[in-house]
Amino acid sequence: MSSERQQRVPLSRERVLAAARDLCDAEGLAGLSMRRIAERLGVEAMSLYHHVGNKDRILDGLVDGVFAEITVPPRDGTCWREALAVRCHSARAVLLRHGWAVGLLDSRRQTGPCTMAHHDAVIGCLRRAGFTLAATTHAFSLIDSYLYGFVLQELAMPIRTPADLDSVGQELLTALPEDAFPAFSEMVRHTLTVGWDPDQTFAVGLGAVLDAVARLGGIEAD
Repeated sequence: MSSERQQRVPLSRERVLAAARDLCDAEGLAGLSMRRIAERLGVEAMSLYHHVGNKDRILDGLVDGVFAEITVPPRDGTCWREALAVRCHSARAVLLRHGWAVGLLDSRRQTGPCTMAHHDAVIGCLRRAGFTLAATTHAFSLIDSYLYGFVLQELAMPIRTPADLDSVGQELLTALPEDAFPAFSEMVRHTLTVGWDPDQTFAVGLGAVLDAVARLGGIEAD
């Protein structure tokens, strides 16, 4: 047996999923295939099937891994609003790291343990705060609609830096017929003047959503 073979790290489900995640981070879901994963690991594609079954099982594992990275509400009596805010900020950060995952979350029929634990923690947080089952269902949907929608829009925008904002804003103003869209032009000029902070924008919107959630459940907004 060669020294290279002796030193080779054994293939495992965890290594396959880690390689698949890194591939998606680099190239998006379009770049994901058993062959490409195998290339990253330096093995034959057929060897992957002993550990992950097929590509669908890889997607199941990837989704579960993303949920595992998100901070969940604790069971220690932390204020429901604070706990859910921490969870949402954590989820946004995770989804910005793994932009390919936004459309996959909650899409899998085979739900993994980390996904279930995550959902159970969010539901439990709302229930312990006094939300009815009906209000909890609506609140969970409302919060995640805002979270996923914001991240989808943020990922799609051609703005990553203040220089991007200035460039895109000036291009918009130059392309617009003068005074054809006064309200939109005013907003663009305002944004160019004060800047755009996606962290602050997300926080403001999340605060409004959590205020609405409190009213929905008849709970003190804290």
